[in-house]
Amino acid sequence: MTQQPPQPLARIAHGPDFEDENWQIFRGDGRRHHARIPEAPPWRRFAAEAEAEDDAVPVGEAPPHYVIDRADTDVVNAAIHLRRPLLVTGHPGTGKTSLAAAIAYELDLGPVLHWPVNSRSTLQEALYRYDAIGRLQESSLPGAARETPPYIGSFLRLGPVGTALAPTPRPRVLLVDELDKGDVDLPNDLLTVFEEGSFEIPELSRLPDEQSVVEVLTADTDERTRVRKGMVRCTQFPLVVITSNGERDFPPAFRRRCLPLHLGDPDRARLHAIITEHLGPDALVGAEDLVTKFLEQRAVGELATDQLLNAVFLRKGGAQLAAEGLLETVLHRLNADH
Repeated sequence: MTQQPPQPLARIAHGPDFEDENWQIFRGDGRRHHARIPEAPPWRRFAAEAEAEDDAVPVGEAPPHYVIDRADTDVVNAAIHLRRPLLVTGHPGTGKTSLAAAIAYELDLGPVLHWPVNSRSTLQEALYRYDAIGRLQESSLPGAARETPPYIGSFLRLGPVGTALAPTPRPRVLLVDELDKGDVDLPNDLLTVFEEGSFEIPELSRLPDEQSVVEVLTADTDERTRVRKGMVRCTQFPLVVITSNGERDFPPAFRRRCLPLHLGDPDRARLHAIITEHLGPDALVGAEDLVTKFLEQRAVGELATDQLLNAVFLRKGGAQLAAEGLLETVLHRLNADH
């Protein structure tokens, strides 16, 4: 009997029981070998800014792989028309953070201005930073004797919120990520700035009239903007996406000025669409058992959609997920006690 040649990997890598020998990159045998590192998942690829093409997606911005329901797009459009912040809630992995990148990409508004909030975050740092010590040090360097101190604009940089409020012909997209992790007063502080569409930089407002216009650095690399008499005032209110994991409630005054958008857990049909958008239609072949397992696990514990994408991607790469409980590791509950 003539032995049949092995099937090409592309035809059998989707099967639930297939394991490609190339899957085992790290073998744990202590022997050095020059392994071929496989290509990363699409959502974990990074490009050097110098290599980016003029029409490429800006570094740090997500590609257009975002699946959203029509009812949710209506809320996004309402926020755009009303120039009101979106207050986005939902379980981890439902696409809260990615929504900002999807809006920026689709509307061609440049890279997202990102402010990740934590318990130590202050509005001041999100508006601007002034390196007074650096300016003082430069003025005291050997050979730096001068009648006037170094140009103040070179030592002042706007933060993500400050850059979003700088005057521009088109609005920027600002992502305020996990605002519920911040100080209890932070939402009201942010609300004041958003309502006025401006803020003051005291270090500049105190300058004499002949220095009333100062070019300062922005959160964008090597970009500058002009500040007049110490006031940063927007000409186009930014498209603001504020995410929250529901760790605490926001004041009524803050919620009144935002449009709420709750992103629900995707159903089976939407999961199929998400897998197709990220990994291609071929990824669905032989992945239905993973979708079913994900839905079963999510019914009893918190899971994120990207965990399912990880499982499908690993199977495409030849991993035998049933072996050694690897699937359970990939689909681990996010709200588990241990």
